[in-house]
Amino acid sequence: MILSTGVPSGWPLLLAALAVLAYILSMLGGSGRLDRVALPAFVVAVAAHAAMLLSEIGSLGFHGGAARLGFGPVLSLTVCVALAIHALDGRFITVVLVRRLLACMGVAAVALECLFPGEARTLGSPWAPLHWLLGVASYGLLGAAVLHGLLLDAAERRLRLRRGAMPGLVGVPLLQIERITFRFVEAGFAVLSAAIGLGIATSTDWRWDHKTVLSLLGWGIFALLLVGRHGRGWRGRQATRWLYAGALVLLLAYVGSRFVLEVLLSRTLA
Repeated sequence: MILSTGVPSGWPLLLAALAVLAYILSMLGGSGRLDRVALPAFVVAVAAHAAMLLSEIGSLGFHGGAARLGFGPVLSLTVCVALAIHALDGRFITVVLVRRLLACMGVAAVALECLFPGEARTLGSPWAPLHWLLGVASYGLLGAAVLHGLLLDAAERRLRLRRGAMPGLVGVPLLQIERITFRFVEAGFAVLSAAIGLGIATSTDWRWDHKTVLSLLGWGIFALLLVGRHGRGWRGRQATRWLYAGALVLLLAYVGSRFVLEVLLSRTLA
């Protein structure tokens, strides 16, 4: 249930509070004893965050249910998927600075979900829930790629300035970080392609609106990135610039338009 003020009540409120508290605890670090608290706290935070989203977004249109697909829930779920990927991977959340950055993103995402829950609406097509879930999954995978790309750029910058490896990443080769980054890009691109293909094949109301154009433009940017990566050997900042551009276009395709309509213009988008 959502109150008129947009603040969750009942179980969603408790889950939101638990997620925020656990995210804050996960920011601890710097010693083995603190890390033993911080690392499990990050996993608990992501789990509570996901449970809150599932309870607030709704049944995604299954069995005649409605779904909250506003600016806040979609952006919050995208961040949650990206954080869940990092929690499952576990490779970089042991780095205190990275974990703190991820935890701050989690707190901000929970706050956005509480403040801008959107309005519940029924999804028309029986394929719409799968299309929506594939879209959010691709956002999360590409969001994880962006986070790894930022880490890659920061590590390269430190090496150029001869400051040595980033704290916590001593002994981790840049090529390994780069390889992980583009595995996420490839996975996100595949899921995004499936989402767009399913949308085109099953949509009963196809429109060349801003969301469609920006989604296809974002898909094209990632396709060019992968072609450049595998065909022309793009690496480093040349590759990450394309990654950031594609992610920004996809963000504007759905979240950006809903932010303008729901927050700036106080409207909802069907």
